[in-house]
Amino acid sequence: MTTFKRHRGLTEQAADAAVDQACRMLRLPTIRAQFPELAEAAARDQMSYRGFLAELLMAECDDRARRRSERRIKAAQFPREKSLRAFDFEANPSVDPAVIHTLATCEWVKKGLPLCLIGGSGTGKSHLLIALGTEAAMAGYRVRYTLATKLVNELVEAADEKVLTKTIAPYGRVDLLCIDELGYMELDRRGAELLFHVLTEREEKNSVAIASNESFSGWTKTFTDPRLRAAIVDRLTFGGNLIQTGTESYRLALTQARTAAQNAAG
Repeated sequence: MTTFKRHRGLTEQAADAAVDQACRMLRLPTIRAQFPELAEAAARDQMSYRGFLAELLMAECDDRARRRSERRIKAAQFPREKSLRAFDFEANPSVDPAVIHTLATCEWVKKGLPLCLIGGSGTGKSHLLIALGTEAAMAGYRVRYTLATKLVNELVEAADEKVLTKTIAPYGRVDLLCIDELGYMELDRRGAELLFHVLTEREEKNSVAIASNESFSGWTKTFTDPRLRAAIVDRLTFGGNLIQTGTESYRLALTQARTAAQNAAG
């Protein structure tokens, strides 16, 4: 076991070496990395011992919080980075920025409520789904993103191999399950029932957020059984939020505007 001999009068070089060794043992990488710079700043600003210690500890806490957020975002398996800052609210007036920023507080995730983003292709629903999921991960919640077809295929394969419970478990543990592109493809009755099982397990306990290009009335192709469709819609809407992103693709409008500007310049 390593012990430290404590005495006064350490040279600065010896003190730096002792701090480095202690940080390694205590697993304080941020203090170890930032100590020389913070020590110089403390001496220059004539900071008190307590103030210097607070600076060191807060630096470590902040960096640990940042690393935890990064791990949660990575664990969510988002296909790409999307943020609310990058969402163009002016290009899509159908989306109320005040509502979205209220959702970004993640109170709905805390309460285990659902969220539905409904709109045409290119209207920003997937962007908002990923961005709000990212906000939840940064707020400390466990998040998982998946495509609807990928989730259903995974559940069907797991049922065939009799490992359904094991496969569903990771989706049940997260605080927020983000299901993208729900409504794009028809699901057979078995796949729809397995998806319903996942939603039922999470009902009123953990949040589900979905993005769909079809309104609920248009889900007749995705869920051919009307009773099952009604039950799924009920699970996804009870007590939750519905955001309609419209039908006009702002991505297409931006592309057309960019092309027109290039043609005019050429």
